[in-house]
Amino acid sequence: MIAVRMLCFVLGLGLVVGTVGSAIRTMVVPRGLPTFIARWVFVLLRYLFRALSGRAPDYERTDRVMAMYAPLSLLALPVVWLSIVLSGYTLMYWALDTASVRDAFRLSGSSLFTLGFERPDQLPQMALSFTQAGMGIGLLALLITYLPSIYSTFARRETAVALLETRAGLPPSGPNLIIRYQRIGWPGGYEEVWKSWQQWFAEVEESHTSIPALAFFRSPQPDQSWVTAAGAVLDAAALVVSTVDGERDPEAQFLIRSGYVSLRRLASYFGLPFDPDPRPDDPISVTRAEFDEALERMAGAGVNLRADRDQAWRDFAGWRVNYDTVLLGLAGYTMAPPAPWSSDRATPWNRPPLRRGR
Repeated sequence: MIAVRMLCFVLGLGLVVGTVGSAIRTMVVPRGLPTFIARWVFVLLRYLFRALSGRAPDYERTDRVMAMYAPLSLLALPVVWLSIVLSGYTLMYWALDTASVRDAFRLSGSSLFTLGFERPDQLPQMALSFTQAGMGIGLLALLITYLPSIYSTFARRETAVALLETRAGLPPSGPNLIIRYQRIGWPGGYEEVWKSWQQWFAEVEESHTSIPALAFFRSPQPDQSWVTAAGAVLDAAALVVSTVDGERDPEAQFLIRSGYVSLRRLASYFGLPFDPDPRPDDPISVTRAEFDEALERMAGAGVNLRADRDQAWRDFAGWRVNYDTVLLGLAGYTMAPPAPWSSDRATPWNRPPLRRGR
């Protein structure tokens, strides 16, 4: 019997330590450290929400269902943590010769939520009770301080996404951005966009790997998405450097690189497969016919294009191949709204992420 109680104490201690480690990795450490608990809370709830959204007759209702996924998953996470801590301490109280499992559970619940209706008499249980009370308060305090950070980062991300509607339409597309600049008489005035979105990609990479729940927070408008916005800006930059006639645009090239590096790191974090070193002539999801149709629209709006369309296509494909797979993967993974050259050809999420947490 003593051996069984010792084993229960070690098991309970392991549950508590593992839960504290999960909370610290998720909410405190400023880098993407996947944890087993957080990963499976999000995965299991995603299966549930995916099943509910699958019954919706149109995208708007699907979006309304999925809009609740990330917030509810985030709120479910501390509930799971507290439940595991409650169970772990119950095992430790019982191992320290508490009369029954029921009494150990009462003492654990009273200590964790600082209710005070059950008080231990012996010193070992009393010491555990103090640590458990502090742990319960600490986990709740972490959540309270965590939420403002999430919504502050979300607001910064969505401000850029919303502003892009005036430049690239809704849903956004790269050709539309170039055409609108031409129509307002500011051809080539993309430098502000390229610089601001380089900063945006850097912030999204940092925030969405350290706070992965942010990737699933949907935009306030059903037709907007951070993934499709990223794709539209990258396509616009790729079109400018490959097909628009004029001087070289180094900032556009830097934007493409910052964009695909950011999207690749996000895809790697979420376990989405991609080729880290694609060849310039590897196939992409955009067809030559779609490319030619976009160029016809741009030429009709008065955009000066390079004469060699074949070379323009090869150059565009050579830029697009760097972010094509990861863009489509993230669009499907986040169930982004339909948008040209991105989510309209993405494969919907149907499995848990490949990367294993701890």
